[in-house]
Amino acid sequence: MRNRAALRGDAALLALAVAVVVVGLLAAASGAVHIPAADALRLLWSDTLLKPDDELWRNVLLNIRLPRVVFAAVAGAGLAVCGAALQALFRNPLAEPGLVGISAGGALGAVAAIVLTSGGYAVIAPAAFAGSLAATACAYVIGRRAPGVAGLLLAGVAINTVAGSLIGLLTYLASDNQLRDLTFWNMGSLAGANWRLLAFLAPWTLLCSAWLVSQWRVMNALLLGEREAGHLGYALTSVRRRLIMATALIVGPLVAATGGIGFVGLVVPHLVRMTLGADHRRLMPASVLAGALALLLADWLARVAVIPAELPIGLVTSLVGGPFFLWLLARGRRF
Repeated sequence: MRNRAALRGDAALLALAVAVVVVGLLAAASGAVHIPAADALRLLWSDTLLKPDDELWRNVLLNIRLPRVVFAAVAGAGLAVCGAALQALFRNPLAEPGLVGISAGGALGAVAAIVLTSGGYAVIAPAAFAGSLAATACAYVIGRRAPGVAGLLLAGVAINTVAGSLIGLLTYLASDNQLRDLTFWNMGSLAGANWRLLAFLAPWTLLCSAWLVSQWRVMNALLLGEREAGHLGYALTSVRRRLIMATALIVGPLVAATGGIGFVGLVVPHLVRMTLGADHRRLMPASVLAGALALLLADWLARVAVIPAELPIGLVTSLVGGPFFLWLLARGRRF
């Protein structure tokens, strides 16, 4: 039985990896400027220009589409693995960066940097990280005072409300140019993707995500309960701090770069858990791949649904994640 489960998990991981590559290539070829898939592959591996449109296609593919595709995969992987880690840490199936206030705290930090400073990613990213870390700490400290799910959720609601109010105040104080930037930023977008941004953000996110994946043993121990995990030799206070710090390190910079993209951290781990089970040895890497696939699909839909315009990706993820969240509550699923 164990060998069969392991083979099933390995096959699922392989299928997800192949799907990420295939969907990434198809997404890179689709958009306002359609590039045939065969020509897209040829332009990726060869500099030879055989058709009149090859130069245009190559510029679109290498300078616009591929950075965005890679960024979608990286952001989706980071958000999904953070959701899986938080659900294990709090032993709460409703925990995810948005619901417990991490995304709202990061958004508040980023908006404050946009409105109160000269902006720029070098300023926005640290501000978003500080906001995410503060919101996470508040949610954990306040939420653990009440037993069960209620404390964490109420703390997240309060943090989201306070952060939303402060974001509204900063929006009121913003100039016309800042207001336009904030409006589109709040709805989420991957349009700002470029190779220079990815050179910093992709290694950072993937390294932190890899560390979270490596913590699968302690996450499995937490499934048994905090007392049992302590008896197994885990220093839970240190574990909590490390997991919260790693989550904020991932979500903060991503929120600064993408704006509001919700529900990826909630939906993806649940879908993976329902398919592969609760063993974090398979759940964590599968969440990374499934998160990358989910955001690739969402961004692809956002770009092609209303050509030549595009939908904010945050709206697409919310349209999927919101009904899933209601379904989850209606079924009364427990961790």
